[in-house]
Amino acid sequence: MDEHHERALVAAGLGPVAGVDEVGRGPLAGPVVAAAVIWDPAALPDGLRDSKTLSALRREALAEILLARCETGVGMASVEEIDRINILRASHLAMVRALAALPRRPGHALIDGRHVPLPCPVPATPLIRGDARAVSVAAASVLAKVVRDALMRDLAQHFPGYGWETNMGYPSKRHRTALRDLGVTPHHRRSFRPVRNILYQDDLPSG
Repeated sequence: MDEHHERALVAAGLGPVAGVDEVGRGPLAGPVVAAAVIWDPAALPDGLRDSKTLSALRREALAEILLARCETGVGMASVEEIDRINILRASHLAMVRALAALPRRPGHALIDGRHVPLPCPVPATPLIRGDARAVSVAAASVLAKVVRDALMRDLAQHFPGYGWETNMGYPSKRHRTALRDLGVTPHHRRSFRPVRNILYQDDLPSG
């Protein structure tokens, strides 16, 4: 995994560097979760890469090491915030909260994606596909994924039938069928079309 982005920023006197990524823009249910991890080559575990390319067991093992060894922060934006300000802005809000949750203020942040969240509390650089290009962003992607997956598994215990323990709120066939048959929960994103369509159908007069 490449570290040249982090090394260049530190060499320019802009450290410490934090990688930031979010998980959960596509699901129909649950919050969006972001994580920030301060780059420390002596502390980061081997094998970090884009969380989507790792098994669940490997992600969990890496996240455990990250939490034990590294300076990390996690931020979330709720379903209510997603519905009120839209998913992109909510994702950025979660990133800002993750940066604020770090134990110390980084000198610069590497943000996965095309845009820097505004207002960003520190100078930052957007990095398209950053989770595959910068190790600190990959670390953040792993931590955010593990935190959100655990949260969705917990919600699945309280709202069985939607398959959140396996689909994590994404619009799988099982989830969409349950949404139609069981209805909308408080954890569904009402601004997302499949959920909005169910609500609209429920509001139609019968007969």
